[in-house]
Amino acid sequence: MGKNLTKRSEDYSKWYNELVVKADLAENSGVRGCMVIKPYGYAIWEKMQAGLDKMFKETGHENAYFPLFIPKSYLSKEASHVEGFAKECAVVTHYRLKNAEDGSGIIVDPDAKLEEELIVRPTSETIIWDTYRKWIQSYRDLPLLINQWANVVRWEMRTRLFLRTAEFLWQEGHTAHATEKEAIAEAELMMNIYAEFAEEHMAVPVIKGLKTESERFAGAIETYCIEALMQDGKALQAGTSHFLGQNFAKAFDVKFATKEGGKEHVWATSWGVSTRLMGALVMTHSDDNGLVLPPKLAPIQVVIVPIYKGLDQLDIISEKVNPLVNELRAKGFSVKFDNRDTHKPGFKFNEYELKGVPVRLAIGQRDLENGTYEVARRDTLEKETVPADEVVARIEYLMEEIQKNIYKKAFDYRKEHITPVDSYEEFKEVLEKKGGFISAHWDGTMATEDKIKNETKATIRCIPIDVKEEEGSCMVTGKPSSHRVLFAKAY
Repeated sequence: MGKNLTKRSEDYSKWYNELVVKADLAENSGVRGCMVIKPYGYAIWEKMQAGLDKMFKETGHENAYFPLFIPKSYLSKEASHVEGFAKECAVVTHYRLKNAEDGSGIIVDPDAKLEEELIVRPTSETIIWDTYRKWIQSYRDLPLLINQWANVVRWEMRTRLFLRTAEFLWQEGHTAHATEKEAIAEAELMMNIYAEFAEEHMAVPVIKGLKTESERFAGAIETYCIEALMQDGKALQAGTSHFLGQNFAKAFDVKFATKEGGKEHVWATSWGVSTRLMGALVMTHSDDNGLVLPPKLAPIQVVIVPIYKGLDQLDIISEKVNPLVNELRAKGFSVKFDNRDTHKPGFKFNEYELKGVPVRLAIGQRDLENGTYEVARRDTLEKETVPADEVVARIEYLMEEIQKNIYKKAFDYRKEHITPVDSYEEFKEVLEKKGGFISAHWDGTMATEDKIKNETKATIRCIPIDVKEEEGSCMVTGKPSSHRVLFAKAY
C-alpha cells in the first residue's frame, strides 16, 4: 500500500488533509461542512472519551443529557451569549414536509410553521440553566456538577476535518455553586484536568492560561484555556473552562436558599473539549510516513504480521503467536494478529505505519527457528530482534518509552519555538520566519490587540497562569506592561 503523502515541508495543510483521509480517521460527508468519523478514528475518540470521563467522575461529576433543540427565546436571555453565537446558529422553522401538488418532489409544508423557532444547539448553557431553575432550590442542592457528551452545530463556512466542522462531537460540563470562590476553583480544576489529559494521555504539552477579554467565551467573566503548538508553528486551543459568574443564573432566575435563610443567585461554570483534539493529536506527533499515535490512545497498540509461504507455515506461526496474543491481552494491551492471506507483509507494514500503530512484530520461518520476533517501534522506526521469551517485557517497556518519547519530542519543539521579543518589527519577523509562540509585552487594550491581529493575523493565545511579573513596554504602543503574553497564529 503506497502512502503517497504530501511532505509536511511542502504543504503542511495538504499533508494533514491527506493523512486524516488515508489513515481512515474521517472523510467529508454528503452534507457540506460535516464529516463522517470512520471506525478507526472513532476508536481513538472513544479512548479519549473513556479517559476524560473517568477523570470527570473521579472529581464528582455526573453525566446527563439535554435536548438538541433550544427555543430561540432562551438564547436571547443572555445578551453577550447570543451575540457570540448568533452568526453560527442553524434554525428549525417548520416541523413537516409534504409532496408538492405538481409532483416535483418534497417541499416544506407552509402550514407546519413552528410558533417559536428552535435553534440546533451551538452550546447548551441556555437550555441547561432553564432546567437548573427546577433542580436547584436550596444550598443542599449545591454544588451541581453535570457533564454531557453530545454533538453541537456551529455553521462554519470554511471547514477542515476535525479542526473546524459545522457539526462536531464534544463534552460540555455545566456546574452550579453556592459561592464565587467555589465556582472559580471548579473552572481552574477543569483546566488542570484538561492539561493533565493532554499531556499524560495525548502526549501533547500544553500551556495553561487565561484568555483576554476579546477572546473569552460569550457570556463568561473569565476563560481558562490550554494551548498546544502544532508542528507547523501554529497554535491550537485544545480546551477551555469558563467562570460564568452569576450571568446565566440571573438570566434564568436560578436562586437558592442559603444556610442563613436568604436567597441568592448561584455561581456557574462551563467547560468543554471536542473532536478538535483529534486534529491536535495528528498534527503534534505524525510524520511524513503517517500517523504517530501515543500508546495510551492507539486503537491497536501491537500488531503482529506473519511472514510465510503457504498455509501450513501460517498454521505453525499462528500456533506460536496465539499464546502471545492472549498474554498481551491479559495485560490490557490491544493486539491484532493480521493473518489475512489477501495482502502481502509489505502492504501490511505500510498500512500499520500509516495508521500509527506503536509497536509492530513480524515473525517468519527464520524467527521460528531462532525463537525470536522482529520488533519495530513506530515513533523512531527502529527495528530490533528480540528473543520470544523476552518479547512481552520488551513490549511493556516500549509502550511507556514511546509515550514518553513522543511527549519529549513535542515538548522540545515547543520549547525551541517560544521566542521572547521586545519590538513590533522583531515580532513580525519571528512570526513570518520561525512561527510558534511569541512572548511579548502588551498594553492590555483591545485596540492594540485588534491592531496586531489585523496586521499580522496573530492573536493573544493566552496570559500564562505562571506568568512572571516583569516591568516592560508594549511592543506596539510603548505603554507600560507588567508581564508578557503569548501570541501566535492559530487554527
